[in-house]
Amino acid sequence: MSGATPPPPSRRRRMARAERERQMLDVAEEVFGERGYQATSMDEIAERCGVSKPMLYEYFGSKDGLLVACVSRSKAELLDVTQKAMAGATTAEDILWRGMVAYFSFIDSHSKSFAMLLREPIAASAETAEAVEATRRQQSTLIAGVLTMFAPSAPGDVIEAYTQIIMGASERMALWQTSRPDVSAQDAARYMTGFCRQGLSPYLAPPPPPAGGEVPPELR
Repeated sequence: MSGATPPPPSRRRRMARAERERQMLDVAEEVFGERGYQATSMDEIAERCGVSKPMLYEYFGSKDGLLVACVSRSKAELLDVTQKAMAGATTAEDILWRGMVAYFSFIDSHSKSFAMLLREPIAASAETAEAVEATRRQQSTLIAGVLTMFAPSAPGDVIEAYTQIIMGASERMALWQTSRPDVSAQDAARYMTGFCRQGLSPYLAPPPPPAGGEVPPELR
């Protein structure tokens, strides 16, 4: 008979609150994208997370609160990736190109939840609609700033109008891209930058000759 002390029973590692919240949002975004808002249940999200439904409610208050949290996180992440992408640009044309690629790449990696938000009427609170509109306002501010650099001679009302046109066109382009696996983020960005260049051509300065004769990707 051995006198060795048996090992203690294994315990599940407790997650820090921020880590647990991140996990819940990851799972919720996945389920919302798969099922749609209406068909998504808090039970399924809790089960996939390995937590109790009361814990899910403790963190987010309601299914609508969980969706708002998902949208708000995506809003912050989208701003971060687009700003970082544009930070390395050296010309206004390059800023526009990098921003478009970052936008369509982000949407591509969140395609199911993005499509759900735009295709499915959400019978939820005004807070949800406001979270979606806040994301649009954020991107509108970013786009307007880029267009001002891209077409410095364009009047303010032209910049404002094209900002709204590009916002709507980008959302439709992104939806089209999600249904076309053969269309890459770079393809979508190329279409959009060509659209911007054509529409704003009266206000564009002649582009400088490319260094070393290399043609930038957005012009190919």
